[in-house]
Amino acid sequence: MELVLLTALGVGGATIFGSLIGFAFKKISHKFSDIVLSFAAGVMLAAAVLGLILPSLDYGGKFGLLITVAGIFAGALCLNLIDKLVPHLHRLVGADTESHKNANLSKVLLFVTAIAIHNLPEGIAAGVGFGAGDVSQALIIAGGIALQNIPEGMVIIGPMLAAGVTPARTFVCAMITGLVEVVGTLIGYFAVSMASAILPFALAFAGGTMLYVISDEMIPETHAHGSERGATYALLVGFCVMLVTDVLLG
Repeated sequence: MELVLLTALGVGGATIFGSLIGFAFKKISHKFSDIVLSFAAGVMLAAAVLGLILPSLDYGGKFGLLITVAGIFAGALCLNLIDKLVPHLHRLVGADTESHKNANLSKVLLFVTAIAIHNLPEGIAAGVGFGAGDVSQALIIAGGIALQNIPEGMVIIGPMLAAGVTPARTFVCAMITGLVEVVGTLIGYFAVSMASAILPFALAFAGGTMLYVISDEMIPETHAHGSERGATYALLVGFCVMLVTDVLLG
């Protein structure tokens, strides 16, 4: 349990760490952020497949394939529904940046809420990994999610400051979005621990949410600023790093 809690704090803390970088380097180039985010996408892709989807097949038994496919689509549809209710980061950054001081508080709150809502399923994915009982795989999944949180934390700072939010309140908002992932990690862990029968579906569901985030959010964002070639190779590097890590720890 202590390891789960420490990992949850690490996953959430990665967003806060990224926000500190955002304060220090307010003018981060698109190329740099795209490369980092693409590497994180590769890490998350490997973590989703190796740490969540394949174990779901193993735990599913006779109906493993059906359960896994259903779980993947359920996770993706869940985030799709969230996207319809609350727009995500790449739909808000540009709008908030251009509004500058004239942005009202409701738009800033929407901005923070969107990030927080999307962070919850990512935290649940990390917690479900621990619920499966494979600590090494769980740490790989959590590491991939944490790595993705760093560039996300970096890019939320500028728009909030431009909207007129004070640095102190901006940092508090970043902390809140990180704490949501801590809560999500604990929810995922306890849910699977208390009801092991849902483990195969929960693993696939978590994998589906990660695949959705990668395809719908991360890859389009990293290919939107002219750095798609470097972003593609960064994704491959991230995937291979996690593949090698999984083999060495397996």
